Amino acid sequence: MNRLDELLKLTVERGASDLHLSANYCPCIRVDGEMQFLSEFPILTPVDNETMLRAIMPERTKIEFDELWDTDFGYDLPGLGHFRVNTFKDTYGVGGVFRAVPEMVPSLEDLGLSFSGTLRELCMHSKGLIIVTGPTGSGKSTTLAAMIDLINRTRKEHIITIEDPIEFVHQSKNCLINQREVHRHTRSFAGALRAALREDPDIILLGEMRDLQTTEIALETAETGHLVLATLHTNTATSTVDRIIDKFPGDRQNQIRTLLANTLTGVVAQTLCKQMDGGRAVAAEVLIATPGVRANIRDGKTHQLPTAIQTGYNIGMRSFTDSLFHLVEDGIVSPREAYIKAVDKTSLEQKFTSAGIVIDKTLIELPKAGSIDEFEMASADMNSPELLKEKAWRLSTDRNTQARDGKKAVELMERAIQMGAKDAETYMTLAAAQAETGNFKAAVETVRQALPVAKKEHNKECLRELEQQMGYYKKSKPHPGVVG
Repeated sequence: MNRLDELLKLTVERGASDLHLSANYCPCIRVDGEMQFLSEFPILTPVDNETMLRAIMPERTKIEFDELWDTDFGYDLPGLGHFRVNTFKDTYGVGGVFRAVPEMVPSLEDLGLSFSGTLRELCMHSKGLIIVTGPTGSGKSTTLAAMIDLINRTRKEHIITIEDPIEFVHQSKNCLINQREVHRHTRSFAGALRAALREDPDIILLGEMRDLQTTEIALETAETGHLVLATLHTNTATSTVDRIIDKFPGDRQNQIRTLLANTLTGVVAQTLCKQMDGGRAVAAEVLIATPGVRANIRDGKTHQLPTAIQTGYNIGMRSFTDSLFHLVEDGIVSPREAYIKAVDKTSLEQKFTSAGIVIDKTLIELPKAGSIDEFEMASADMNSPELLKEKAWRLSTDRNTQARDGKKAVELMERAIQMGAKDAETYMTLAAAQAETGNFKAAVETVRQALPVAKKEHNKECLRELEQQMGYYKKSKPHPGVVG
C-alpha cells in the first residue's frame, strides 16, 4: 500500500472526516471537528507532496490545476470508500484535502436528526425548491443524500443528480437514478440542468447553485413542476433567501422575489457541533414556505423571516438559537460549544441566563507536549519543521544574548529531526543550538555532518555559514548573533 492510501486508510479507521496534506507539515486529520497532527508520520516535502497528489489527478484535472492553481476531483479506494479531493497551492507548495465519503448511503433514520420529521415532510413534495445550506463541512451532502435515499425507497420516479464531484453513489431502488459529474459527464452545472429538462426527470439534485445562470435555471425548473434539491454556502435561512435574490441585477430582483416566493418549499441551514461524549450533533434552522413566508419574500420583507420561524414551530420550523439551546438542555452539547457556533449569540446567551446555564468564555492556551509548551508556539507550528527551525535559530543566534535559550532550541531541533527534517539548514541550526548550551564538541561534529549535505544540496549560502560556524565552535565560542 502506498503512502497516500495508508494515510486514507488511517483516516477512515480513526473516524476522521478529512485528511489534510500540506507541504512542510505532518499529515493532519479532522476528528469530531478538531484537527489532529499525525506526528508519527514524517513531514511532507513540497516535491513529495506534489508528486503524490498529481499521481491521482485525472488528466483534465491536471490541466485545470496548472491553469487555476486549485481543482476538485474524486478518488476511489476499493474497500474504504470514496474521497472528495481539493488540491491547491500555498506558501510552501501544493496541498490537498480529502473529504471521506462513506460507501453506504446514510438513511434518514440512521442520522438521528431531531428535525428528521420535517425532512420527511419535505421529501413528500412533488415540486418546488428545497435548499440545504451551511458552511463547508456542515453535513449538507449527507443530509441531501439521506433525503434522496428516502425518496428512492418510497417513491417510483426519475432522479437526476448533478454534482462536482459525485460523492454518495446511489443504487436505484424504486426510483431510476442517473448521476452526472461536472467536467466528467457534463461541461457545467447550468448545461446539465438545462439538459435535464429534456431527460424526463421528476426530481433533480443540484450539488451547488454556484452562479447566476445555474440559480435562474434551478428556479425555473422548480416552477415548471419539478422538485429541485440544492445547496448553498450560507449560514441561516434568511441569509439564503437574500443571497439568491442578491445574485441578480437590481432591475431583476423584484421578478426573482416573485419567482422564489412561488417555488421555494423549504430551507434547512445546518452546522455541526462537537458532542460532549464524542462525535458531532447537527444544529439546524428550518424555514418552511408558508403563505406568510412567501408574502414576506415577495414583498421584500426578509427581515421578518426570523419572526416567522419563531412562530412556525408547530409546523416544523425552528431557529438556530432554539436548536442549540435544546442540544445544551439535553446534555448533548456544552454551552461553550453552542455559544461558539451560534449566529445570534446575544439571543442564545439570554436563553441560557433565563435557564440558569453558565457559559465558559475563557480562552486558555492548549497544552503542548513535554516542556515545549513554554515556547508560546501554536500547535500547528509545532508540527512544521520549517517553523521549528525558525524558532530554534532565533533562540540560538539572537543578538540579544538574554533572549537566547540553547536548551529549548535543541529540543525544537530534535523534534524537527524526528519529523524527518534532515537538510543542511536543520543541522546548521542544531549546531548553533548545541553551541549555545556549551556543548562545542557536539556542535563541531554536527557542522562536519552538515557540510557534505550542503554541498550535495548546492546550498552556497548555508556552506558559507557552516564554515564560519566551524571557526567559532572550534574556539569554544557560541554563535556571535545574526538575529536582532
